[in-house]
Amino acid sequence: MSIVKRNNLAFPALMNEIFKPDWFGGMENVATNAPAVNIKDNEKSFGLELIVPGRKKEDFNIEVDNELLTISSEFKNEEEVKEENYTRREFRFSSFKRAFTLPESINVDDIKADYVDGILKIELPKKEESLPKPKRLIELK
Repeated sequence: MSIVKRNNLAFPALMNEIFKPDWFGGMENVATNAPAVNIKDNEKSFGLELIVPGRKKEDFNIEVDNELLTISSEFKNEEEVKEENYTRREFRFSSFKRAFTLPESINVDDIKADYVDGILKIELPKKEESLPKPKRLIELK
């Protein structure tokens, strides 16, 4: 048995074109610097968690317009450098914007957000009419 080395350059390129990530769930809107997000579905609310370390609460902008929740942030590192004779200094600037379509079952007036230990947590409470009804016993007559 011999080992044959193959160089199929056309096939991987074709597969990359066929299986583009944006064909399967809208990856075209997610930038490479966009933070990862977890979405929880609890009995009384939904929860969003975005990992965004190194920022302050003032760096975030959270808006609700109709049924669209938009989270954005812009961060600039404007440290004052006392010694100007540096060999290398990399400026730090980053921003992101994520948008989520909210279901009709969300009570947009009671949305709460908190930023602790590099994690932005947003609580999206459900409307009373969309909460599960407790079990009840129906008596026979």
